Amino acid sequence: MEEKKPVALPENAQRELKEGEEYVPILEPGKKYKEATAYSVAMGILMVVLFSAAAAYLGLKVGQVFEAAIPIAIIAVGLTGALGLKQGLPQNVIIQSIGGCSGAVVAGAIFTLPAIYILGVDVAFWQMVASSLLGGVLGILFLIPFRKYFVKEMHGKYPFPEATATTQVLISGEGGGSSAKTLVTAGLIGGLYDFAVATFGTWAETISTTVLGWGAAVADKAKLVLKMNTGAAVLGLGYIIGLKYSFIICCGSLLVWLVIIPLMNLIWGGEVIDLMHTGVSMTIGEMSPEQIFKDYARHIGIGGIATAGIIGIVKSFGVIKSAAGLAVKEFRRKPGTLDEKVLRTDEDQPMKTIVFGVIIALLAIFAFFALGGVVNNVWQALVGLVIVAIVSFLFTTVAANAIAIVGSNPVSGMTLMTLIIASLILVAVGLKGNSGMVAALVIGGVVCTALSVAGSFITDLKIGYWIGSTPKVQEGWKFLGVAVSAVTVCGVMLILNKTYGFTGDNALVAPQANAMAAVIQPMFSGGGAPWLLYGIGAAIALILNFCKVPALPFALGMFIPIDLNLPLVIGGAISWYVSTRSKNAALNSARMEKGTLIASGFIAGGALMGVVSAILKFANVDLFLTNWAANYGEAVAIIPFLGIAAYMVMSSLKADKPKA
Repeated sequence: MEEKKPVALPENAQRELKEGEEYVPILEPGKKYKEATAYSVAMGILMVVLFSAAAAYLGLKVGQVFEAAIPIAIIAVGLTGALGLKQGLPQNVIIQSIGGCSGAVVAGAIFTLPAIYILGVDVAFWQMVASSLLGGVLGILFLIPFRKYFVKEMHGKYPFPEATATTQVLISGEGGGSSAKTLVTAGLIGGLYDFAVATFGTWAETISTTVLGWGAAVADKAKLVLKMNTGAAVLGLGYIIGLKYSFIICCGSLLVWLVIIPLMNLIWGGEVIDLMHTGVSMTIGEMSPEQIFKDYARHIGIGGIATAGIIGIVKSFGVIKSAAGLAVKEFRRKPGTLDEKVLRTDEDQPMKTIVFGVIIALLAIFAFFALGGVVNNVWQALVGLVIVAIVSFLFTTVAANAIAIVGSNPVSGMTLMTLIIASLILVAVGLKGNSGMVAALVIGGVVCTALSVAGSFITDLKIGYWIGSTPKVQEGWKFLGVAVSAVTVCGVMLILNKTYGFTGDNALVAPQANAMAAVIQPMFSGGGAPWLLYGIGAAIALILNFCKVPALPFALGMFIPIDLNLPLVIGGAISWYVSTRSKNAALNSARMEKGTLIASGFIAGGALMGVVSAILKFANVDLFLTNWAANYGEAVAIIPFLGIAAYMVMSSLKADKPKA
């Protein structure tokens, strides 16, 4: 048996190149490799189905969509190693690239389309699939011309955190290792933990200060309450997000729940405030803190998110100009002016194919709007098409830029702004009521999926660039992944809506979709938008930007329920703790990487078992311990939560120092 040689990224992979220096990837540009094989494509499709279902459940439950790139990469490495396949690395890149469509399409779909259910309007299953599919295709096509700019021209200038982690997983698998074992173990622990909560109610999923007598009194009188989700998946999300951004998100949440909501009660407690003219009859003092948050405070976060999106476009104008210039230059280039042989690692889909593909995609979107029952007439379909084309193109580079710098795509904020713009325009052209809301949400779904897929795809292309994959192959098979994911995600949403619903007690939170519904409903129902609250949020975002504080995560914290934000900080604190205990940088890095694997396992295991739990409930299999959960669940929930947190810390600290 041929002994595996250690594989590592070249020394200049993550720094800026010197004058005349070139980056040479791991896979030689002059050689051909097995990339898109029957095995890699089939495994990629399987990963799409599994992780689309898992990510959809988690996203609708907590409002955060985990990126499946790392878990998929680890599974791919483990399987190709177990099967003894030759040229496993290039095939694993394709598996990860196709499978990675899951998180991207999920984010595009669940941030908008559940709002249709929340608003109680009807839409066909195929319309939801078409919205996600067409948006995903458009996102791929808009991103391809910018590949060379982001992954090659800006080499070493962007950190690409998620691409870095995924690439390390892929190349470390070539030399063996225990990464897969760590992930599987953590996946089993996280999955069984969250399954025990969701299916059996062994302990409460959320703990609150209201469980105590004084806490209930404070919540009733002062509208002051703290809550925390005890799920393993949410804790894992916090670890991957890191302390900096999880802390910023939580600060936004604390501002709303500890300052704004109590302050509203203190100042306007005896008044009825109907900012959107929807017939509110309760005074602020009669409402619970949760209701004040839902009806008023979270709109401040919406205004902050929209403003952060505008700031992002302004800051990214130079990126758009530079990348578009490269694309135009490529399109105008004649075959005779090129070297006869283009390196495999620099070969994209032909620019003319991309241009014609964009035209066909836009025509398909127009036909979908005009003939698919989305709008009432051709004029309205044309208006919707213009909104989709302009916003998707402008925001594509914003999404890619965000992923390249911080590994986080601000797609929800950009989509909220799109919905506000689209709603105002659609009302102006005569669309009102339920038909107007459906049109706005479907248009928003197309844009949201386009931006989400574009942002995710730049990570795949950077991974391929570092390793030496063929961009043309990655780009071609990405369309299949988007199609499979669109069908899977919409099917899961259908099941979850029938099982849990998105409104009422014990419903899935779907915070982004609820925010979308809250934005557009007043505009199409003869009411107005809470512009005062949006304005306050905008002012906060501008102040944060002036103070060099990331406005988007802070604004997200303002409209995501606090119980989902507090555990993020705990997870982020754990990541900081395990990565700073030693004076040896290599050991800290090893501990951080092992913790990332554990967190990924918590997320993947918890989310997948959450889907299993949803299917059991959908099939009317009731295993919930109702009496126990009501009497003792919240009191004991902190104990198992501290247990999995301790496991994450101790297991991460046991990581070995890498050998020189």
